Amino acid sequence: MYSLTPGYRVPALQRGLSGAEIALTKLNAAAGSAVLASALVTPPPVWAFGAVGAAAMVLNMAPGPRSIGRWAAVGYRHLRERTAPRSMTTAPGATRTWALYPGHGTMQDPARRADFHARFDRALTFAGAQARTAGIQIHVTHHAATVECTTHTQTVSVHVPKGLVSSPARVLDTVEGELAALGTLILVEADPVPTVVERGPGWVALADGRYASTARITGWPHETDGDFMPGLLLGNSRDPDRDTVPDRSLSVLYRPLTARGSRTAHRWQDAASGAFTKDKIKAEAQAQAGDTRRAALVHGAILVDLDAYLTVWADSPQSITAARGQTSLTADRHRISLDWLSGQQHRAHTMTTPHGARTRKGAIL
Repeated sequence: MYSLTPGYRVPALQRGLSGAEIALTKLNAAAGSAVLASALVTPPPVWAFGAVGAAAMVLNMAPGPRSIGRWAAVGYRHLRERTAPRSMTTAPGATRTWALYPGHGTMQDPARRADFHARFDRALTFAGAQARTAGIQIHVTHHAATVECTTHTQTVSVHVPKGLVSSPARVLDTVEGELAALGTLILVEADPVPTVVERGPGWVALADGRYASTARITGWPHETDGDFMPGLLLGNSRDPDRDTVPDRSLSVLYRPLTARGSRTAHRWQDAASGAFTKDKIKAEAQAQAGDTRRAALVHGAILVDLDAYLTVWADSPQSITAARGQTSLTADRHRISLDWLSGQQHRAHTMTTPHGARTRKGAIL
């Protein structure tokens, strides 16, 4: 089961938390519980309630796509890191990258596409079951470029962090066998990460002469039926500007949870929706989603934390600005939500390269 919300979630928290943010959230919850418990014995000072409430607001209140604490962290990193640090894409562990070429017409045929997704689900379920804690990452990239005709390439990268499992080669070999059933699989060596040489308002210039602007995909409708290619990369036949679709790269980073972690996440999500959701319609929608998750977990599925990114490419600042606006319009037509990651363009473009498989969770907020 895929989700744009994280596998581990407590009430009102935003997605993609770093380890420090999770620790602060747990500490705030413990402090709040202690204050409430102490009120049964002796009333605590008023400032204690104010301190806990202020910390909860900073961590949980979200003006826009991020919490207040997240906005502060983005601003701090914007000042501290003027480029993508080497540690962002060189995490220790075993990584393999393949070029994947599905059979012709697989994504256009609903039945074959559903079978493709089912086989990919099987690979994710296996990867999630190989460790006691989540950490294995599967990163899929799609790139569409138009010169005289549109060419589409796709890569799949699997990263097993160091120390997570005793034999990472066994995991990589098994996942490779699962992916080989999806089409033609060719082992490749990922190109070096493009170097940023200039930054502008919402875009970066790379050393190879290209300009890039990257957005995080924060939501897509169920009506897409799992097929982004016609809408975002190759141009949809219903789009009036189909012949002028800019070069685009789409990537999805999957972090499969363990079976135990999936059950824990489901329990947290049910408790959060029941205790903190005041809107009855929203609560009923969450209850229906919870029933679907429960049924899938009973049949052996796992939850998968998912990050999706979209990069548009151009050859000049004016072109990249126009391509970004056109992409936003296309996303609106397909009801896809984009967050253009202001202040982090210097590192966000790496997420649509195969190097995103090594990215630590929370590196892009």
